[in-house]
Amino acid sequence: MATIPLDQNQIERVKAIALEIAESVQEYIVNYSSDSVERTVLRLYGVDGVNEDGTPLPNRVVEKAREAGILEHGISPWFAKAMLISGRDEQVTAELLEQDQVDFSFDKNVTPADIHQKEGELANKAMEVLKATNSAKREKREKTPLPPNPWRYIIVATGNIYEDRTQAKSAVFSGADIIAVIRSTAQSLLDYVPYGPTTEGFGGTYATQANFRIMRDALDEAGLEQGRYIRLVNYSSGLCMAEIAACAAFEDLDMLLNDSMYGILFRDINMKRTFIDQYLSRLICAHADIIINTGEDNYLTTSDAVEAAHTVTASQLINEAMALKAGLPARLMGLGHAFEINPKIENAFLYELAHAQLARQLFPDAPLKYMPPTKYKSTDIFHAHCLDTMFNLASVTTDQGIHLAGILTEANHTPLMQDRFQSLGNINYVFNVAKDLGDEIEFKQDGFIAKRAQTVLDETEAFLNRIREKGLMESITEGGFAGISRPIDGGKGHGGVFAKSSDYSNPVMQLLENNNPNK
Repeated sequence: MATIPLDQNQIERVKAIALEIAESVQEYIVNYSSDSVERTVLRLYGVDGVNEDGTPLPNRVVEKAREAGILEHGISPWFAKAMLISGRDEQVTAELLEQDQVDFSFDKNVTPADIHQKEGELANKAMEVLKATNSAKREKREKTPLPPNPWRYIIVATGNIYEDRTQAKSAVFSGADIIAVIRSTAQSLLDYVPYGPTTEGFGGTYATQANFRIMRDALDEAGLEQGRYIRLVNYSSGLCMAEIAACAAFEDLDMLLNDSMYGILFRDINMKRTFIDQYLSRLICAHADIIINTGEDNYLTTSDAVEAAHTVTASQLINEAMALKAGLPARLMGLGHAFEINPKIENAFLYELAHAQLARQLFPDAPLKYMPPTKYKSTDIFHAHCLDTMFNLASVTTDQGIHLAGILTEANHTPLMQDRFQSLGNINYVFNVAKDLGDEIEFKQDGFIAKRAQTVLDETEAFLNRIREKGLMESITEGGFAGISRPIDGGKGHGGVFAKSSDYSNPVMQLLENNNPNK
């Protein structure tokens, strides 16, 4: 494949700076937890369902622990103790706690050793669940092989999971390799995970474990018919990032939009809360073999794609470093970027090639997530289709990993099945006729593309150095990314963050950290 002449020493230098930035955030994370982290522990232990009011039981159990003033110690030991007192399984114990038939009060017949042993049993059971999803997906991929890169990614978003299922299978028959179910508008701001199958949503379909199961079954069926493995994507970014990651692991999902930066900037979620939640969610993804998709592409919806290109690259580097801290290997890092340069700019396509090629060379083993043009689309569907064609050409030339289909009616309405059919037809044509283009060309050492890539890399290094000096949280408050400023102690979910006590216990997180399958 053609490469741009870049200084490997500089690449190593910017990655080292990014790692320093990630480590400074990690120093904060290890001392704090959140309501969502504790609810995730309960879900991994086997707690599910809702009470008579429709409130999820994990929420109610954590609320009761907070009311009792014991949450700083971690929900795990107290829940283990409640199980020993009740003599029942995880689900029934949660129901009894919710109904006040069991509480967290002291019982002289339960010793610390008993609690520790029960916690170990629960944590080991959770790890077995994560191992099982790995095995299940591996078996499926042996029956239906993975398609070659770039993988064709199509979105469904009707609000009704059963209609989504129909549209998803139609897309698979037209050539899609990945189906993403867009989440209902603003679900990321809900501090609970909705329960059960849903048939009404706003701009998308609610992310629930039941909906995951329905779509997973449908795609497994369609994949067997088509003879290739179909990946399933949903969203975990938001106030329930780690919980949704657990639900996704239970139902064999393959990818999650999993990025704290996206939640901070575009959903005003408190940065401390979402950095904490992201860490556990990525530990889960590492064990469940789930590819994370990051949201750097969104920066270019509010910032200029030429002037702010370095902020995308810097964020990719920071996200890579944070993913490594959670044990995610490069093959599970779907780092995001986008084809969003104003098409009126002369040589806009050369800029795009430079940015895409730079990303590929900085992250050679990552399945990069490449987003289509949307910012400059209008109701002129013919021009939109032309933009998408150029995007498809850039993607196959630079060997992107996850290729989100551009839709010609992007600026008009939620895509119809025939719109997706046209989009996939365009992708299939370009990917076929230009399949080996990247292997046949060379980039001039002093040409436009090489110089542009070097400029972005230089700007990225300078930007990362400024972030290292100030700190990532402070840089976000100054609007360093996407031109959006967020306060450190503001935003949604800040009240759900708490300092861990000296005897805080979370054995499932310890097992996730100490038994990483990717080491």
